[in-house]
Amino acid sequence: MDRLAWQGVTIVQIRHATIEDAAISFAIRREAIRAQCRDDYAAADLDIWTSGDMSETFARRVADQFHVAAVGSHIVGTGMIDLETGRIDAVFVLPEYMRRGVGRAMMDHLQGLAVSAGLGSIQLDSTLNAVSFYRSLGFEGEDRVVYQSSLGVSLTCVSMIKHLPSA
Repeated sequence: MDRLAWQGVTIVQIRHATIEDAAISFAIRREAIRAQCRDDYAAADLDIWTSGDMSETFARRVADQFHVAAVGSHIVGTGMIDLETGRIDAVFVLPEYMRRGVGRAMMDHLQGLAVSAGLGSIQLDSTLNAVSFYRSLGFEGEDRVVYQSSLGVSLTCVSMIKHLPSA
């Protein structure tokens, strides 16, 4: 479990998710999208993107691939990485914990996993609102891509990459 410490006090703990984390992970995703993406995407698209109930497929994906960030006993963020491809996805933080280091701690954790796995780079498709955050972490890229949601909405994103140091 990774910890982000500030003045000797543990603020964020990151661990691999379990099936029990699926419902809160789904809720964090929904709240983060609604709070942060509203200035960059049409309200109708956000409504579609965040509609519906959690699927069994999502719950299994959480248990298999997600990591969660906790402050105390509260799960406040999520993220995942495919260690075969280096693709990062599902980095979401509860709105009341945004800009408090949770997203950065998650990205540091995922990058550490990638370095340990011997990957030379990590990639992601950033929502338009998060491009500056990822740039601050060393990601590069300008190419626009279209994210196709399983719910039928198409969203413009920016394809980004970060080259990693050797382990």
